[in-house]
Amino acid sequence: MTPRNEFAPEQGLGRLVEALEPRPAQRGEAERSNRRGFTLIEIMAVVIIMGLLAGIVGAAIFNQLAKARVSTTRSQLSQLEAALGFYQMDNARFPTTEQGLGALVERPTIGPEPRNYNPSGYLQKRQLPKDAWGNEFQYEYPGSRNPDGYDLWSLGEDGQPGGVEEAADIGNWAESDERAG
Repeated sequence: MTPRNEFAPEQGLGRLVEALEPRPAQRGEAERSNRRGFTLIEIMAVVIIMGLLAGIVGAAIFNQLAKARVSTTRSQLSQLEAALGFYQMDNARFPTTEQGLGALVERPTIGPEPRNYNPSGYLQKRQLPKDAWGNEFQYEYPGSRNPDGYDLWSLGEDGQPGGVEEAADIGNWAESDERAG
């Protein structure tokens, strides 16, 4: 009798094919060798689910970043308002539109000359902050929205006057004025 994986010519072609097939030593090995990996359908399902989750999470993060930029810009506006208040206390007036916010870091050279300008300026590090989108803040005295004071604003994400949502101007005026203007 011939061992199982050896071929004897008298056994025929069927036995040849059987002899050439690898035979696992144990039944557990046979089951493992039949299932080696994931099917294309399984992989595609996982990729689609991961893409959907990334889209949902990405949209939520983007929305929070936009809110954080608006909040940061409002905070910077408050700091500039405080500095303008100190300037007014020292000099009995706000800087003119022509002098601009630069008057908070350097003594204005165009009139009217400030009476009691603080030689250290009115902002830490003697630098004007930029809004959360990297744009300069806008200043107007007397203000068109605050005629008894000044207008101080950021042009928002788009850097252009007006706009809606994240592109809307952010200023020191009341929200009712913002809707009307």
